[in-house]
Amino acid sequence: MSTLMLAAELTKRPVVTLGGEAVAQVKDTVFDAAGARITGFTLAGRGLLSGPLKQSLPWSGVHALGPDAVMIPSTEVLQARDAVVDRGEADTGQVRGARVLSDAGLELGTVLDAVVEGGTSGRVVGFEITTTEAMGRHERRAFLPTHGQLAMTGDTLVIPARLAGQAVDDLDALAADRQRTRTAGETGFRKGNGR
Repeated sequence: MSTLMLAAELTKRPVVTLGGEAVAQVKDTVFDAAGARITGFTLAGRGLLSGPLKQSLPWSGVHALGPDAVMIPSTEVLQARDAVVDRGEADTGQVRGARVLSDAGLELGTVLDAVVEGGTSGRVVGFEITTTEAMGRHERRAFLPTHGQLAMTGDTLVIPARLAGQAVDDLDALAADRQRTRTAGETGFRKGNGR
């Protein structure tokens, strides 16, 4: 079963080489909401008084994203911060706080966080949201699976209406849904800009 985690939980996670050297900690996660994947991490030094680093970690340099650390082969994969943060695909706006609409035009809620799959994929497999009355439970937390079918433009996330009925109450249930989807075969992904 997939290990799922909230993007906000990745902050301060240590970045460790395969040789066992802790070289930094995650300052923030950079991801492409329309592409539904992490594109990299900005980094900070280790310890309470350490500030942001000039180098960042592109996703291509990640060996594995685990529950306790981000593993990298060596420090040679680190790049200048601007090379990671200023990528065009990462410039699609803030996901947290975005409103969630169904493709039938119903406002379903507001994004609290993105749910990221551990391992080597860097995929965003769902969203934690606060719900509206349209989901039958006003102002409660729920987890929506993406099943690779979403569109993000500006401050709005659009999902197929049928996914609203697949919302679950916790990450374990979302992980079980993810496993069922993998077993059944995933469907295609549609980018928000129509590509």
